[in-house]
Amino acid sequence: MPFPSRASVSPKRPFYRRWPFGLAAAAVIGYGVISAMHWDDRGLLWIKEGFESQAERQESIWLPSYVVDIDAKPLPGMERDEASDLAFNPHTRSLFAVMGKHPFLVELTLDGDVLRKIPLVGWSNPEGVAILEDGQIAIVDERNHDLTLVKVDAATTSLNRADYQSHDLGEADEGNKGFEAIAWDLMRQRLVIGAERPPKMFTWGTDGRSPLKGEKQPLASDELDLRNLSALGIDPRTGHLLALSADSNMLLELDEKGEQVSFMTLLGGFNGLADTIPRAEGVAMDDQGNLYMVSEPNLFYRFKKN
Repeated sequence: MPFPSRASVSPKRPFYRRWPFGLAAAAVIGYGVISAMHWDDRGLLWIKEGFESQAERQESIWLPSYVVDIDAKPLPGMERDEASDLAFNPHTRSLFAVMGKHPFLVELTLDGDVLRKIPLVGWSNPEGVAILEDGQIAIVDERNHDLTLVKVDAATTSLNRADYQSHDLGEADEGNKGFEAIAWDLMRQRLVIGAERPPKMFTWGTDGRSPLKGEKQPLASDELDLRNLSALGIDPRTGHLLALSADSNMLLELDEKGEQVSFMTLLGGFNGLADTIPRAEGVAMDDQGNLYMVSEPNLFYRFKKN
């Protein structure tokens, strides 16, 4: 049988000619992932962190030094309720979490044990919660694009939205990807409110006791380079802001100027985490510097400074 001629054989590109295209494709994909996850920005921040003095670290929250001590503790009976945010109450020394899918508040101990559930009647999709003064709690409803101030005490068993005044936050940029983050800044006498995507922050001045007056104001921050903004928290000791992103698997610390100070990745193997936090939706810090998070569907985390 005659051998085929060279002309009848399909030429195969040598390995060294095929490799540059594959390498280029891998580089493009890799750069896309790095940009999407903002690992390039985190890399620069990680380098910057290395030059921070001990004094500067002590004056901040300094997230790299936190280690989880309660890791993915399930909130019993809430597997289908979608934990959406978390806030620390210094007066009761407890936590309040808001559940978005079946609206209710749940009060928790600092160990993540359930104390009580408070149904939220009339809310559509509560996503943010903040503790103010004199028993006032602010609840942000993402679907209704509003903020409602309610009163909660030891005798409260349910809350009806119709009994309280709601404040319009304006239309969201992307439908249901609207306002869902809120934190009470006692030092500066203001609420800090966050839009999920694209991440934006606003402030609303209040003493924490009186009804809200005026309108929310934009809070400029070029450092909020996250894929989305899931929740906000305030460190009551330093006044620094915590910005949580479920899509970026990231928690950022921002100073009073809105500049990045430190960060924590929420991936398994970092900060003592056994596994990646599935979808971090709430963050809070107590007056002792302990850090708390909740993740969908019903997981509770606590971090302490090492």
